[in-house]
Amino acid sequence: MFENIRIIKKFDPAAKSYLEIVLCYPGLHALWLHKFAHLLYKLRLPIIPRLVNYISRFLTGIDIHPGAKIAPGVFIDHGSGVVIGETAIIGSGSLIFQGVTLGGTGKESGKRHPTIGKNVVIGAGAKVLGNITIEDHVRVGAGSVVMRNVPAGSTVVGIPGKVVKAGDPASDSVEQMLEHNQMPDPIAKVFSVLLEKVETQQQLINKLYEKQQLLEKSSTDAPEDDRFIQEFIHGDGI
Repeated sequence: MFENIRIIKKFDPAAKSYLEIVLCYPGLHALWLHKFAHLLYKLRLPIIPRLVNYISRFLTGIDIHPGAKIAPGVFIDHGSGVVIGETAIIGSGSLIFQGVTLGGTGKESGKRHPTIGKNVVIGAGAKVLGNITIEDHVRVGAGSVVMRNVPAGSTVVGIPGKVVKAGDPASDSVEQMLEHNQMPDPIAKVFSVLLEKVETQQQLINKLYEKQQLLEKSSTDAPEDDRFIQEFIHGDGI
């Protein structure tokens, strides 16, 4: 409980006091209610855990299934529209923004939701789907759709999510974790490479055109006898 408050104070520059965090942070309230619902879920009580989950979703806008395993020290920032599935696992120190879905990909049984490591940042609107593992210190860009395992220290962006940067997990700091808006843009990089290749090809075409013009000019300037021979060879002299 107190670890969640500490992590909010650490990560959120808008948090002015601990009292404000306790009273005004829906992500914190959702985690507290989930802790209670998860306890009832482990006791195998029928309906009541889901009812607590329903009340929590009504109050906070955050839908966490009672079966999800969430370590202390997780921060759900803003939280509206966050959905966390039944078999999801989230490690400590992770930062989850609004609109994130940790969901499944079908009606398979057993473990069907993601496992999130420690100190992971999942940007707004990102979807992490299926029984995959997002290892420690990973950053997932806003709006990305991730459906494959991601190695530690990586940066993932795009639909489907692609690793665009591999980093050293030990070097991640609080400042780096929060700078998810500085992630590389793989699409912009692809267009940049393509434009460079098009420009190179255009230069080659221009050089070939200039050589052709020189050849045509040299054939036009040839002596009269040479032109006569060329015309004869091509049938003009017959």
